[in-house]
Amino acid sequence: MTTDTDGTVESYGDRVAVHEQVVDGFGTVRILPLDAKADAEVVHGWVSEPRAEFWGMNGLTEEQVREVYEGLEAFDTHHAYLAVHDGEPVGLLQTYEPEADRVGECYEVEPGDIGVHVLLAPAGDGGGRPGWSSAVLAAFTSYVLIGLDRPRVVVDPDERNERAIARFARQGFERGPVVVLPEIDLPEVYLPEKRARLAFLRRETVFGR
Repeated sequence: MTTDTDGTVESYGDRVAVHEQVVDGFGTVRILPLDAKADAEVVHGWVSEPRAEFWGMNGLTEEQVREVYEGLEAFDTHHAYLAVHDGEPVGLLQTYEPEADRVGECYEVEPGDIGVHVLLAPAGDGGGRPGWSSAVLAAFTSYVLIGLDRPRVVVDPDERNERAIARFARQGFERGPVVVLPEIDLPEVYLPEKRARLAFLRRETVFGR
């Protein structure tokens, strides 16, 4: 992130975007590799809010959040990205290979599947902006389906997270079954058991190819 002399944020222009997309009525969304150290403060702010309870990081310190994402950088199968609009961060995207994740134990993985986790930034001081959530999600799906050349995306929101499930449905995701993701208890990571509602989006549904 770069800063003007008066302290205002200009952009994250010092990072190379993996994807850039102009969304009608919204503007340009840039998807950047997450920098665990530089982005820890903003991500910690998002995951600490009550609205992010299903993200599973409520109660962590900023340092712990940084350590989580530094740990993620060690995996070839899991990646994290920051979405930026007009120099402001607007969302977090995590991608993973389902066969290298616990969700792969809960459904029949198809060749080329990619899993994603999405966390959108809270509304700013001016309140919510109609359509901006869809704009950011559109950039995310374009990146994983076209930029990464994947035929299908899978998501696994908590069964109780009705807002996320409805948001994915509006983006064209097809509702799948409710599954129980097994507990993971390892020295480097702990994830409790989770009841999740799977949903899928095929590339041809969005792009016709």
